[in-house]
Amino acid sequence: MAKKMDGVIEAIRSKNGQLVQARVYERRGAAYSDRVVLDRKTLLERLKQGRLFAVGARVEFFGNNFSLGKPVLLVRRGEQEFISTRADAERDDVEGAPLF
Repeated sequence: MAKKMDGVIEAIRSKNGQLVQARVYERRGAAYSDRVVLDRKTLLERLKQGRLFAVGARVEFFGNNFSLGKPVLLVRRGEQEFISTRADAERDDVEGAPLF
């Protein structure tokens, strides 16, 4: 059985090609939270802790059900860290997440 996502990224805000904020639903036990806005530093910390995030959207009228897209990865290139859906990323790149 696949591990459930710890969070679903619904939308992002970026500046100069770097993720600044992400609008996220976080897992709270058996249910998910309302939308919360995480800054880049907080999202990086959660990814470093091994939490799993994916791009997705809540399915209307189905509470804890989400249509999931690509998983979000923490990519390290030397001393730099990127938040991306691709393992070979050279910058923050969350494909499939709309801007807010």
